[in-house]
This record gives sequence, C-alpha cells and structure tokens, in this order.
Amino acid sequence: MKKLTTLFTILTLSTAVFAQSGTRLVDFNAKSLGRGGTSIGVFDSPNLQLTNPAGLSFLGRTMIDGNFSLMAPTVKFINGLNNKEGEANYFPLPSLSASWPCLLSDKVTMGAGFFTTGGMGADFKLKHALYRNPDGSYIEQDYHSMLATMQGGISAAYRINESMSAGVTLHMVYSMLEFKMPYSLDPSVMKGVANGTGGMTFGQMFAAPPANGGFGYEEVTASADMKELSSFGFNGKIGFAWVVNDKLSVGASYTMPTSLTYADGKASMDMTQPFNDAFGKAVMGYMAQNPGASQTQAQGAVYQQFTGMGIDMTKDVIASYDLDVDLKFPQSVGFGAAYQVMPELKLSSDVEWVNWSAAFDNMTLKLKNGNNANINTMMGSNAMTIEFPMKWEDVVLVKLGAEYKVTEAFTARAGYAYGANPVPETTIFPVFPAVVDQHIMLGGSYQFTREFVLHAAWEMAPEKSVTAVSNSLIANEYNNSTSTLGTQLFHVAATYMF
Repeated sequence: MKKLTTLFTILTLSTAVFAQSGTRLVDFNAKSLGRGGTSIGVFDSPNLQLTNPAGLSFLGRTMIDGNFSLMAPTVKFINGLNNKEGEANYFPLPSLSASWPCLLSDKVTMGAGFFTTGGMGADFKLKHALYRNPDGSYIEQDYHSMLATMQGGISAAYRINESMSAGVTLHMVYSMLEFKMPYSLDPSVMKGVANGTGGMTFGQMFAAPPANGGFGYEEVTASADMKELSSFGFNGKIGFAWVVNDKLSVGASYTMPTSLTYADGKASMDMTQPFNDAFGKAVMGYMAQNPGASQTQAQGAVYQQFTGMGIDMTKDVIASYDLDVDLKFPQSVGFGAAYQVMPELKLSSDVEWVNWSAAFDNMTLKLKNGNNANINTMMGSNAMTIEFPMKWEDVVLVKLGAEYKVTEAFTARAGYAYGANPVPETTIFPVFPAVVDQHIMLGGSYQFTREFVLHAAWEMAPEKSVTAVSNSLIANEYNNSTSTLGTQLFHVAATYMF
C-alpha cells in the first residue's frame, strides 16, 4: 500500500491542473475534445467510463486508449497593491483506458482505466498591507494553491437489447491539496481570555476600537502553510445508452458526489507580523495616553501588559498543527445526443448539470495539537475548526461538436463548450481562479491501419476576469480585486483496436 501511495503522489504532483469547468476538465480524451468534449451520446471510446459507461456496449471491439494532454494556463491578479501575472506553469495530464467483451457473457462489456480528472492551482508573489520592512517597503508573500484529482477503476455495461444498454463505473479517487498564503480570520476565533482584562477575550481585544482599549482589527492575518494533505475516496457513475437508429444515438448519466477527508496533513501558522503590528499599535496608544513617555518606556510598559495577559514575550508566535480537511466533489447529471447528418458529417451535443452548491459551499479545516503556548493562549485551545467559505454556484455545461470524415483515413473535428463560472464575486481570490466559461476546440484523427488511430486536439479557454465585491468573504485584501484565468491545452491520444 505504501508503494501504491507513493506512485499516486508522484503522478498527482505531475498533474496539478487548473480548473476548466469548476475543478473539472471539460473531457478526458483528444478524440472527444476535438468535438467540444461531447461523449455522453457518442459511443466510440473506452473513455466512456468517465462520461457514460453504458456506451461501452456499442464499441464492438477490444480497445486500448492512451491520452496525454499538456495544459498552459495564464493567471493574473489586480488589487490596490498588485498588478501581476502568476508564475508560468505547464501541467502534463495522462490517462489510460481499455474496454473488452466479457468472456462470461456476450451481453456484458468491461472497462478499466486511470484518468486525470481535474483540479486547480496558482502561484503568485504578492504584496500584502501587513507585511513590510522597517523602512516601509513591502515584503512579497508566497500565494500558492494546488488541488489535484485522479481516479481509476472498473466499468461494466450490460446490453439490454440490440439498441439499449445500461452501465456502471466504480472508481477509487485520489486527491492532494496544498495552500500557502497570508490567511485572514475574524478576530472572534481568538477565544482565549486575556488575564487582567475582566474576562475580555483576545478576539474582543483585537477587534475593539482603540478608544475602548483594543486594536481595531477587522481581521487577524497570519502566514499559513498547509501541506501533505491527501485523500482516498470512492466515486460511482451510472449510465444509459440508446442507439435509436442508424443515424441517432442518445445517452444519459449520473455521477454521485464524492466526499473526501484529506488527513494527516501539516499546517504552520506564523503570527509574528500581526503580533508585531499589534504591539506597535499598543506602544503608540500608550504614548498617546502618556505624552511624556519615551518610546523605550512605552515599549517596556506594553511588554509588561502583554506578559500580564499571559503572553510569554521571550518566545515566538509560530505554531505547527496536525491538519485534516473535509471537501466534497459534486454530483452531476448529463444528457447527450449524436446525429449522423450525412455519411461524412456527425453532429453531437451534451448538456450537464453540476451541483457545485452542495459540494463547494465551505471547506472545513480541522487544526489540532498546536505546539505554541502563546498562540494556544490567544486561541483558548491547541485546536480549532475553521469553515473556509467558497459558496460556489451550480452550473449547466453545454457542449456542441461536429466531425467530418474528409477521407477514409482522416476525420476533422471542431467544438465549443460553455459553462457559467461557478465562483461568486464574494469568494473569488487569486489562487482558486476557476472562472473560465468558454472553450473552443479543434482536432482530428488519422487511421494508419485498421487497428491503429492517432488523435490530436487543441483547446483554448479565453481569459475570463471576475472582480470581487467590496466585502470579500475571504479577506479584505481581495475587496474589489480582479482575478483572471485563461488556458490552452494540447491533447494527443492513440487508440489500438483488436
């Protein structure tokens, strides 16, 4: 099991991909992507295991399909302090699948495969109002995220009669998650009671205006780094396929939601910068109330005040935690159809509803076993649970495709897909930029022999920008900020038929 986990880790690190429709790729194979990703009602590839397993019944031959895609995303972020592009990254996306007639029954077709199914991520170095050098210049901070998912397993299709089939896919899902950035929370999370303040919590003290003896913070920000998070889960899909006649085929599928717990991760929280900022505010407040005091005297007095509240000023405010994260991936329902207009021309379309609102509502972060006494004193515990707001919205993804048989060997394809951006203006931020909504595709296949076919496709999602509201649910630094994502993908696949 340890070797298997290591293999999955290596593959996942190489396939940390950007969102194409939420966190999912539009489709998973160069052949179908060339025609807009339509595949629910077109029964021509072992990759039907991920879109409509019932269609495997109509492949007719044993097939092995290998696909390789390369994604080149572009990310940008603008706010009052930044106008920057993210780091240039390239992400390889492999998959491998096969299908074959079952030896035990001529009504059953089997399938098995491994697929990269999606994710998101970005890397920036950005200025933050809190992080400055003594001369006032900004210290750029790392903003990093990585969510990668892959799945694999078996499928089976049962041919009800000559024209109808039902199918099921059972897959194991593996996912990895990372975050690194300044992380802002409401001061109310600091539930520890400050000694000598009549029962006032540290959160109340940090939030109270200076006139009432507080610091006036709307949020408390720390440098956060969450890593080594991984999870195994299970996903299932059922499908129905109907070849109405020699021109029309239709299909339907349902994908169940997948609940994942990313366990045994590590998190660090560095509150040095906000703590120093609060200390400086306290010194200024003391000097304002005691005009004759020198800065050294004020610092000494504040030092004693913090000590009296239970903070050991000889020690730092940097903590390590054990971390678990709960996240759910959405259920979806899809319908597809294909129509052979003429012997050379086939048109196809898919419509899919994706239930993001029931999945990406909140991400639950569970920190425990914090090892810093000062932070534990302020938080009131060595553990905390944080609900990270996402508030994604349901989307309907529409795909349109066409393929034209130019010669007996060469088929040309084109397609378009549209799915509304699921990320609302209240929770958009630069390292989760899953906002693209349009996809343009071109592709083609060349059949070298009766057994071997090579496919290629190009996919582009034009840049899409979303501007956050003036009261972001994530952090004040994102108020009125603009996040942008665009992608290009290059797909190559090979099919061998027995």
